[in-house]
Amino acid sequence: MVERIFEFSTNEPDESPISERVYTSRKAGPEHRFAEVLAQVLGVQQVSVDSHFFDDLGANSLVMAQFCARVRKCEDLPSVSIKDIYRNPTIRSLARAAGNASPASDSSPPTPVPAVTQASTLRYILCGTLQLLVFLAYVLVAGMVATRCYAWVAAGSGLTDIYLRSVLVGGAGFLGLCFFPIAAKWILIGRWTPRQFPIWGLTYLRFWTVKVLLHANPMFFLIGNPLHVLYLRALGARIGKNVTILSRHVPVCTDLLTIGSNTVIRKDTYFLCYRAHAGRIQTGRVTIGRDAFIGEKTVLDIDTAVGDGAQLGHASSLHSGQVVPTGESWHGSPAQRTETDHVRVPPATCGTPRRAIYGLVTLLQIFCLVVPLAVGGSYMLLATVPAADQVLGAGHDTAGGVSSQFYLGAARTSLLLFFGFVVMGVIVLCTVPRLLARLVKPHTVYPLYGLQYSAHRAIARMTNIKFFKRLFGDSSYIVHYLRGLGYKLSPVEQTGSNFGTEIHHESPFLSHVGTGTMVADGLSIVNADYSSTSFRVSPAAIGPHNFIGNNIAFPSGARTGDNCLLATKVMVPLDGEVREGIGLLGSPPFEIPRSVERDSRFDHLRAGDRLRRHLAAKNRYNLRTMALFLVVGWLDFFVVTLLGMTAVQVRGVAGEVMVAGSSALALVFTAVYLVLVERAIVAFRRPRPQLCSIYHPDFWLHERLWKLPVEFFHVFNGTPFKPLAWRLLGARIGKRVFDDGCYLTDRTLATIGNDCTLNAGSRIQCHSQEDGTFKSDHSTIGPGSTLGVAAHVHYGVTMGESAVLAPDSFLMKGEEVPQHAYWGGNPATQTHHTSPVRQTSSPIE
Repeated sequence: MVERIFEFSTNEPDESPISERVYTSRKAGPEHRFAEVLAQVLGVQQVSVDSHFFDDLGANSLVMAQFCARVRKCEDLPSVSIKDIYRNPTIRSLARAAGNASPASDSSPPTPVPAVTQASTLRYILCGTLQLLVFLAYVLVAGMVATRCYAWVAAGSGLTDIYLRSVLVGGAGFLGLCFFPIAAKWILIGRWTPRQFPIWGLTYLRFWTVKVLLHANPMFFLIGNPLHVLYLRALGARIGKNVTILSRHVPVCTDLLTIGSNTVIRKDTYFLCYRAHAGRIQTGRVTIGRDAFIGEKTVLDIDTAVGDGAQLGHASSLHSGQVVPTGESWHGSPAQRTETDHVRVPPATCGTPRRAIYGLVTLLQIFCLVVPLAVGGSYMLLATVPAADQVLGAGHDTAGGVSSQFYLGAARTSLLLFFGFVVMGVIVLCTVPRLLARLVKPHTVYPLYGLQYSAHRAIARMTNIKFFKRLFGDSSYIVHYLRGLGYKLSPVEQTGSNFGTEIHHESPFLSHVGTGTMVADGLSIVNADYSSTSFRVSPAAIGPHNFIGNNIAFPSGARTGDNCLLATKVMVPLDGEVREGIGLLGSPPFEIPRSVERDSRFDHLRAGDRLRRHLAAKNRYNLRTMALFLVVGWLDFFVVTLLGMTAVQVRGVAGEVMVAGSSALALVFTAVYLVLVERAIVAFRRPRPQLCSIYHPDFWLHERLWKLPVEFFHVFNGTPFKPLAWRLLGARIGKRVFDDGCYLTDRTLATIGNDCTLNAGSRIQCHSQEDGTFKSDHSTIGPGSTLGVAAHVHYGVTMGESAVLAPDSFLMKGEEVPQHAYWGGNPATQTHHTSPVRQTSSPIE
């Protein structure tokens, strides 16, 4: 064992073994103070200034994050970050890099964080009540229209008449759902302007109404289609010719969005033109020039710009006020200049006529095929339901069985639809995409908006269905499912957790994963390259014996090889030498140790007879979990089906009200049902922090909880009902919390204080799984704190009161953010720059 008690040396490091070194003390300067603090963190008497933090002292990133936090509290020491630790892994090198100057003399004080705007509890409740009334009014009108349209379709005679009526009704409904948000936006808002206004006020209510309508209209399904660009123009966006938008994160304040001609925006990009900050909604411009490129998993904060011919790489972000100059390529979070070229496919001929024809064909498919099948199919299904008197038991003894037959019929229908979808879905997904893939050849450049583009998009949509990945993920069976989809997996070293429940790709047939590699949740395999006029698919290969952390975009051409650890939210490099036998962290990435002692303590369970026994036990547990997942899903589907069948059989005004009421009731039932299921799984207790093997039952319980579709609660985003849902699921949530789309992976380990502001795409992840080790701990977000768009908070984190984490930032495990501090970056550190505070607000407020 390595001896950890050392004296301090004034000499250069020697080559003798650590336990044989002789040291003399030098009790002066920052070296002594750094060593003193590190010794306290490690719980030893003294440490050498020449000992390697990880190799010699056995420290890990959690320990060193605690060291950085303590150093920041020492007024006589310069602040250091986790990036400084990895770049300077000894006390001597760290002190030399930090310099001998005092913090007060070598840095200016950070810009103060604006005070949090606190709403009264009465205003909070009143806004939530008005939001509920808006929702009920919407479903009531929708229910009345849907009931009368259904009655008109049902009055048709023969298949031809029903088809024609379905075309008319479905087409009118589709257009109505598309144009209603446009009308609502211009009536309720007019033109968006840069401004800010308090959350939970009347202006916010109008903002929320428009945002919900935009997210709930059918154009959401036409992302990547020229019609979507036309739709954004109708909402006020200034968008040039030949623009391709692939992101499903729809901008809300569209008048503040400008996109030049021939620009491409890749999927999972946030360019919302608003953000929530310290209790207020701030709107601002996002300007993208012509011939620009925006990569995958990027964030464009308000008041940002990308110049003509400029590029923003994958897993990157622009913080408020940043501008990418014309013709330059930037990457990182926050972005900085790079020489990497992210446009890797040559252009093709794809002009306005081709886009217009593609949009027209899409509309014909919708009006003549998709909508009639949906409307007419619903009619044919509901036509088999017993009449209203049977539903209500009128004139019959309900105990005698007439009404019970209706419920049995609903049960049979739901069983057939649900489990038929499961069985037929797997069969279709393992066959149809293979046929479509024959149309799209690797390494071949195709123009957008043609047959190959349609086939490619269909493959991506079909093979990325969340239900099946959630069913098979976090178990041995996900390997077989992915192989069925088309993944190229080397001889598999089965661990029972080779892949998580969230893995995305653009072509499963070009996704290669090496033997012995484990993948956590949120991996997006980027095996298609786009320009504004063309696309090309090519293999993306993850090397053997890698560990892939959470929320990573892995592109084709990645410069990583064997035995790499890619940490959470890392930007995978596209240039330089091939990295092997190392870890990568951050955006842009830098090297870290591949593994540390803490993560290898359970390696003895990953081989031989122990592995076979533990894997067999885990497989049995996972099979029970999968069965439970299906039963839970079917019961929810059965109740929703029963409510719908009951409502549509009642005629007249009462039927219209029942259709609307059943929609609202189904929403409430599913929310309460999911809460009860999750709480029952943990026996209404709070799972405690863990440090265990992936073959321990405590870890299996976490895996079971991750299968529950809690993203359903995103329907409550921006309302007081979202924090209530998290509270019911076991999270400690304070009063008047604003949640615009945050995701809590470990509900019972998260604590969020009063008046916090959580932005869209933010995540609080109170666990980490690295190779065969699972770790979890509490994370606390202090009162009044703000998590920016797509910000990621790891486990063991504490954010002080009114602290701010900038957009797309990664707050590493064990970090302590002081109160009123502004942190940003990946990994996050304290920054001296915040966005300017606007003073304008709504006249209504």
